[in-house]
Amino acid sequence: MGFSSARRRALPLCLALVALQACLPACAAAPKTYIVQMAASEMPSSFDFHHEWYASTVKSVSSVQLQGEEDDPYARIVYNYETAFHGFAARLDEDEAERMADADGVVTVLPETVLQLHTTRSPDFLGISPEISNSIWSAGLADHDVVVGVLDTGIWPERPSFSDKGLGPVPAKWKGLCQTGRGFTAANCNRKVIGARIFYNGYEASSGPINETTELKSPRDQDGHGTHTAATAAGAPVPDANLFGYARGVARGMAPRARVAVYKVCWAGGCFSSDILAAVDRAVADGVDVLSISLGGGSSPYHRDSLAIASFGAMQMGVFVACSGGNAGPDPISLTNLSPWITTVGASTMDRDFPATVTLGNGANITGVSLYRGRRNLSSQEQFPLVYMGGNSSIPDPRSLCLDGTLQPQEVAGKIVICDRGISPRVQKGQVVKNAGGMGMILANTPANGEELVADSHLLPAVAVGESEGIAAKKYSKTAAKPTATLSFDGTKLGIRPSPVVAAFSSRGPNFLTLEILKPDVIAPGVNILAAWSGDASPSSLSTDRRRVGFNILSGTSMSCPHVAGVAALIKASHPDWSPAKIKSALMTTAYVHDNTYRSLKDAATGKASTPFDHGAGHIHPLRALNPGLVYDIGQDDYLEFLCVENLTPMQLRAFTKNSSKTCKHTFSSPGDLNYPAISAVFAEQPSAALTVRRTVTNVGPPSSTYRVKVSEFKGADIVVEPSTLHFTSSNQKLTYKVTMTTKAAQKTPEFGALSWSDGIHIVRSPLVLTWLPPM
Repeated sequence: MGFSSARRRALPLCLALVALQACLPACAAAPKTYIVQMAASEMPSSFDFHHEWYASTVKSVSSVQLQGEEDDPYARIVYNYETAFHGFAARLDEDEAERMADADGVVTVLPETVLQLHTTRSPDFLGISPEISNSIWSAGLADHDVVVGVLDTGIWPERPSFSDKGLGPVPAKWKGLCQTGRGFTAANCNRKVIGARIFYNGYEASSGPINETTELKSPRDQDGHGTHTAATAAGAPVPDANLFGYARGVARGMAPRARVAVYKVCWAGGCFSSDILAAVDRAVADGVDVLSISLGGGSSPYHRDSLAIASFGAMQMGVFVACSGGNAGPDPISLTNLSPWITTVGASTMDRDFPATVTLGNGANITGVSLYRGRRNLSSQEQFPLVYMGGNSSIPDPRSLCLDGTLQPQEVAGKIVICDRGISPRVQKGQVVKNAGGMGMILANTPANGEELVADSHLLPAVAVGESEGIAAKKYSKTAAKPTATLSFDGTKLGIRPSPVVAAFSSRGPNFLTLEILKPDVIAPGVNILAAWSGDASPSSLSTDRRRVGFNILSGTSMSCPHVAGVAALIKASHPDWSPAKIKSALMTTAYVHDNTYRSLKDAATGKASTPFDHGAGHIHPLRALNPGLVYDIGQDDYLEFLCVENLTPMQLRAFTKNSSKTCKHTFSSPGDLNYPAISAVFAEQPSAALTVRRTVTNVGPPSSTYRVKVSEFKGADIVVEPSTLHFTSSNQKLTYKVTMTTKAAQKTPEFGALSWSDGIHIVRSPLVLTWLPPM
């Protein structure tokens, strides 16, 4: 949250008046896009259709200065929304937007925002074998075809990941279509890719017409990101998939028999909120079961966040929504997409790596990673001059960062150059070195990246190394009389220990909007993920890179999000009547918090144990999630009560109720009363009174079962769970328990533990976080 302030110039009064006079006509004629939410039930009877009412509302607030086409209210409307969200997007100036907020039937007015993309082995690592995924889509489940909607940059439909071989007819429930355009025909859709749409009205309204000589106004993906995420979620099996020989194997999505519907909302200039809202609205009406949204921007209050409002509408229609948490880690409080009805996903590593070695002239070996596979290879028997253009100062040197135009051939030609990470893309630094005649590159992490290594398909021999190894290489290059080095590449290595590890770039909690709602919800593979790629984009995404590949390896929470969306599709296929909250609960309560060395999950940024603010409930375990034993369900009325205790005004609450008759029942005393699968208790007063939260679990396991509770011990509080045993006698039976937390010694930092129920077969684990706020 923040406050905007105008910057004032100390101009003489006469100049200020001249400037003001010059601005007035221009400012009046420079409308921006605003998203207007309407109370659909309040449409006057004089209108037959909502779009007529919306146009009339626009006309009623129009400024008299506007002339020509802008006088037509229909011409000023960018979108009409009617399913997950009720209202429209329109071009308004600031005065009109203020008047619009006071118009009859208007719930809220939101300015257009721009969101950014959060930029193989994973099914096996997650335990989803072909036999298991096929058994979920058995003949008995033919009526439960699941559709995964992907909001992204489009799709490259010819990739074998989108083959419809072996799939039956398009589900009868499907109401979507295959939108055609340049480079994309109706034949590009099939029984796998059953829908494709584009949304650009908001983008064009704000940025002008798309340049169709360079950008395709069709669902075809020229970026690669959308093809990659769609294939990760639901790609069909493809044998011998690889990137330049790396990560060779069968590539398949989490839900390989799910259907895919793509909604292209991102263009060269970004992803605009009015387009994203239109896509969510349309996807829900089309009939998707799951939405994968690897996008994000800043975090706004729930009632000011158009994606939060739209995803609430999707949840009401039974659609599971997974969103990436962002790549702003390891800074705390850096998460986006924080709404409790959204499943927020962080990123982790897998047990696969792409090792490469730097051998220095003094005999020292430095281990790093690389995906380089080019014609130019450095002999391991020959040493090459090594140079680092930075100094000893803590102030960044453009030359040490290998920024464009900073390296001179006479200084680096024929040498291996050490480049610090930061400012420019990693692979672009190698291009700068190559252009200056360099032989190779050592890409050194800075304190911002720590020891986390991300592999790239470099354009010249290059190895990425961690911060400490980078410091050692730079010290050697500055102290040796004639520093030398060589680089070697060791292919693909499996069985990396420890794994998984929380990625350093993965955004972190706590959830600053609501401390009582733990975020992220889960983590999933998001580092060095192999999946299908666009035929129009190079593997490095640099325009100077002429290489083209069928698969690419990417990292980011953009990659972890479709893993969770795909697993949610598996769960939906197995349990078609489950609500989005039940699916989320199954993912969270079966997640694990130990790596393959049987130790607590680690944080790549620190090398120390990660916390629920980093990994949420833990790393997803798809097989357990299919059979969780108990689930925590949440209905739309529960979410509304949660919003009530978030102190939303009646008008702000209408952003979610869409109906003025819905009011707060005041059944919650705090946000922590939401039946969330994690418990985050906040002691706001010191000395603090005992806190009590209640949770209700639904039996989705054997009808007759008995669960016993186990709770971590805390330094700061005593925890009592009542009852300590839950006896179920039927399927779908609900039982409630309460947790009382009594402070015995307030702690300066949050404490982390868990509350688990077990029947001897299932372990239903909830993270338990205690936070003591300092006295005011």
